[in-house]
Amino acid sequence: MTFSDMGVSPELIAALEKQKITEPTPIQAVAFSVLSAGKDAYLNAETGTGKTLAYLLPLFGRIDPKLAATQLAVVAPTHELALQIQRQCCDLAQNAGRPIQTLLLVGGTLIDRQIEKLKKKPHIVVGSPGRIRELIQLGKLKAHQVKTLVIDEADRLLVEESLPAIRDLLHVLPRDRQLVFVSATQQPQSSEVIAALAPALVMLQTAATPVNPNIEHFGLVCEERDKPDVLRSLLHALQPERAIVFVHRTETAEIVAAKLAYHHVPVAQLHGAFDKADRKQAMEDFRSGRAQVLLASDVAARGLDIAGVTHVFNLDVPTLSKAYLHRVGRTGRAGAAGVAFTLFTGAETQLARRYEEELGIVMQRVRLREGRLLKVAPRD
Repeated sequence: MTFSDMGVSPELIAALEKQKITEPTPIQAVAFSVLSAGKDAYLNAETGTGKTLAYLLPLFGRIDPKLAATQLAVVAPTHELALQIQRQCCDLAQNAGRPIQTLLLVGGTLIDRQIEKLKKKPHIVVGSPGRIRELIQLGKLKAHQVKTLVIDEADRLLVEESLPAIRDLLHVLPRDRQLVFVSATQQPQSSEVIAALAPALVMLQTAATPVNPNIEHFGLVCEERDKPDVLRSLLHALQPERAIVFVHRTETAEIVAAKLAYHHVPVAQLHGAFDKADRKQAMEDFRSGRAQVLLASDVAARGLDIAGVTHVFNLDVPTLSKAYLHRVGRTGRAGAAGVAFTLFTGAETQLARRYEEELGIVMQRVRLREGRLLKVAPRD
């Protein structure tokens, strides 16, 4: 199926071609007609399958550019994901030549500036549920003409902490509004909430896809205390154009960042200890190439689609194969080749076998010797 077969407008197809997107992914193909018809839906597909465009393409068609009112609201769990969605909206509108305006509404920034921009009545707002709720309660964001609410990363937003803000948003939206839930995973708690909020929704799922065949997987065994130095040696040996390093803890990220900076490796950090401005700067540095390495936690990096990531390094090892899949899915995107390195301690090597069995991958064991990578025979 092509975008034309799906019914995507010629202007949007041309806009996609400018982003070098020429064929729809399975979730984009199954979602278009359902969302175009205004039905409630749950988009559930693997990481890296184009879920953002899967809902934006049909929902752009439901926006009337001549109507000076907010018609689409998208909420996301992190500022970085909200910014990414907003940029995709802006790119689509600009490349398609459509006068559709999008405004980012997140906390941690001056609300007065956002209030001023709301006077222009943007067609789309993207942001955190808390800030969007606050602006509605202040009477600055008019919600009576919002046709669709998208809850991205629904399994993270429909939980105790953020669910009250979501319920408040639904309370002020029109009764005939469309609800779209989006997630790569399904959690029992969020699934129950979704069933209650939208009992007639259409479940849109695509079959679980195998791990991207364009990604090579490598494992290296070392002591826990040596991992930062081994990482630095790997970066020196491989010279990645753009790499994401995953860690569990903020303290680990700061230690590793300091060591890399000492050895003149341009590095940016993306984790919960940083405020919004610092995280935004980190993303800009990484996207622009000023930083070669992005140190990130799973939570901070979830949902991000960063072009040109050539390598992923797991400094702290994920215990679940699904988490490993989410991490390595940040590389090898859009048909490019990718490399994933995981640093295991001796006790963690059983996880390598779990990844291989559950994901159907082959993880090549390697070791470092005098700055060079050497393959390790399976029997070792």
